Amino acid sequence: MKLTNIAAQLYTVREFTKTAEDLKETLRKIKEIGYAGVQVSAIGPIDPEQVKALADEYGLAICATHVSFDRLKNDIEQVIQEHKLWGCTYVGLGSIPQEYRGSAETYEAFVKASAPIVERLHEAGLQFVYHNHKFEFEKFADGRRGMDILFDETNAQAFGFELDLYWVHAGGANPADWIERSRGRMGVVHLKDMAIVDDQQVFAEIGEGNMNYAQLIEACRSIDVEWYIVEQDVCRRDPFESLAISFRKLQSLL
Repeated sequence: MKLTNIAAQLYTVREFTKTAEDLKETLRKIKEIGYAGVQVSAIGPIDPEQVKALADEYGLAICATHVSFDRLKNDIEQVIQEHKLWGCTYVGLGSIPQEYRGSAETYEAFVKASAPIVERLHEAGLQFVYHNHKFEFEKFADGRRGMDILFDETNAQAFGFELDLYWVHAGGANPADWIERSRGRMGVVHLKDMAIVDDQQVFAEIGEGNMNYAQLIEACRSIDVEWYIVEQDVCRRDPFESLAISFRKLQSLL
């Protein structure tokens, strides 16, 4: 991990990316904090050319995205064009659609349904990456978890991962173990911390919670993660302040 490969997930500041004017100010603030890139997600209906121009204005790489499964199914060529325009390799799916959750059979159906999309992106020189939550760690009757199926029954070259280390931990799994399992399949990782407040798990800035981020960053280094992306689903303070706190902690771990 270097300063040049730490990025901010725009979902963190989604209330400030609804218009081009908002996005411009948001990117300015993110650059001012010190981030080198952004993951495009949950922004308003802004022309892709304008998104690229604004990112270039502030010297921010567009390192990854989150794209809906509907768009991946129905608008794949446009998705490819946008990512080529942005110079962005990593095409992320933020979650498995609801209809594919709940059983080993539905996960297998998702693997089958997503395979043509994943292969098309691979052919285009892009990398599909799957972003987990905690429900993928539920065990089914046969002892397998959803994440096991996604790892074991997909094309390892074309189907990549964007592990969210908070959600791995929340799912009762060891994030360091899953980082190692992702060797060769994870170029981008999601970072946020977990704190306990009033006996409840809450999202926290990196270093403000109980996860061992010194160990986890070292594990990510060991498998050659390319982009370290800060995402905080819910902030208990101004989200730009949260991004700054997380960035400073990551700086200390360089």
